[in-house]
Amino acid sequence: MGELLGVAVLGAGHMGADHIRRLDRVVSGARVAAVADPDAARAEEAAAGVEGASVHTEAEAALDAPGVAAVLIASPGPAHEEALLAAFARGLPVLCEKPMVPDSAGALRVLEAEARLGRRLAQIGFMRRYDAEYRRLGAVLADGRLGRPLMLHCTHRNVSSPPGFTSAMLIDSSVSHEIDAARWLLGQELTAVTVLRPRPSSGAPRGLLDPQFVVFETDGGALVDVEVFVNSGFGYQVRCEAVCEAGSARIGDDHGMLVTARGSAGTEVPQDYLVRFADAYDREVQTWVDATRRGQVTGPTAWDGYAASVVAEAGVRALEDGTRVTVDLAPRPALYG
Repeated sequence: MGELLGVAVLGAGHMGADHIRRLDRVVSGARVAAVADPDAARAEEAAAGVEGASVHTEAEAALDAPGVAAVLIASPGPAHEEALLAAFARGLPVLCEKPMVPDSAGALRVLEAEARLGRRLAQIGFMRRYDAEYRRLGAVLADGRLGRPLMLHCTHRNVSSPPGFTSAMLIDSSVSHEIDAARWLLGQELTAVTVLRPRPSSGAPRGLLDPQFVVFETDGGALVDVEVFVNSGFGYQVRCEAVCEAGSARIGDDHGMLVTARGSAGTEVPQDYLVRFADAYDREVQTWVDATRRGQVTGPTAWDGYAASVVAEAGVRALEDGTRVTVDLAPRPALYG
């Protein structure tokens, strides 16, 4: 298919560094052409050993670096809007980590900017769509063998929350994955959200409302509930059960290595999302690279990114106000079907 796709990676933190490794060592058909991060030392460290990768402290300098033909945005969410618009201005295809843009107003600006181009350039990084188990569940629901979906029961647990993690981030950072997965699995938009708060866990940092129980309503009459618990203390767990008119299907049960020793047996529990979803990230980036080299843009759209931001914003209001909050989406541009 010709020469390797030169990718500029914006952001060299935990996620960005993993994508640099992935592009350099795992994915075929691509190379890291440039790395940008405001922290020069971090950018240098992430790019160390990557042949031909230039290092920058400014995102636009990386976009303009020699050999760059596509962009992978892994910087913090507040930097995404500017980076996306800069990529659009250069006609560069983009894989943007979620959230596309954290606030709904900014997400709408990105959506409208791409719609004005009249063609897609952005794929949003909702990698659960590329996970083998989620894909199997999606196929089961799509073929109709279980009848109409009535409910989705979801679980999202982390070992611990990072410093500075807020109560709102349980929804707009963690549950944002379930927001997109529910929309994708059901083929329905989320129309309202309610957040219930049990007494916080003693393992949660002082002032953090953790866990939370989030309930979404859909325009197809289904209900989606999410237990989000980011200081569970024992592991990273993501589960989803679809309850339908004629049966149910569940994914996410632990099927890791069974360890038997000293009269007991147990399975290993992943400690990190990069472990649990390693294959999904690999498949997501490989699919993006392959499509980009063919001149195509596939996968989750800017509309999906916008919708997730609007729903998450409504969820944060529901958390803060203790009320049911409706979701108000802008008209869907024709570009997104």
